[in-house]
Amino acid sequence: MATGVEVAAALVIAAAVLVALGRAATAFVRPSTQPDVQKESLRLELGRWLAVALEFTLAADILRTAIAPSWDDIGKLAAIAALRTLLNFFLQREIDGHQARQEDRD
Repeated sequence: MATGVEVAAALVIAAAVLVALGRAATAFVRPSTQPDVQKESLRLELGRWLAVALEFTLAADILRTAIAPSWDDIGKLAAIAALRTLLNFFLQREIDGHQARQEDRD
């Protein structure tokens, strides 16, 4: 089951990268009047999907650890959970800042 969840994470990452590449190509062909906003929006959207994929990988690690955890497994899981929490925290700060700048422009 954990392998299936990891495959799902890989599919989410692949789909997010393909969408981001499509949006980046569009940005090159038809640049926005606000190119920095366009790039930041693209980067944050990709970051959101990468955070989702990270949740899937964390779920896979939890499944593996739940079967027969060793202290080493528990330590790795704790490190992954801490990294995920930090990444999500900083990503949310960037999203909030992006939204605030958008509201100021409007």
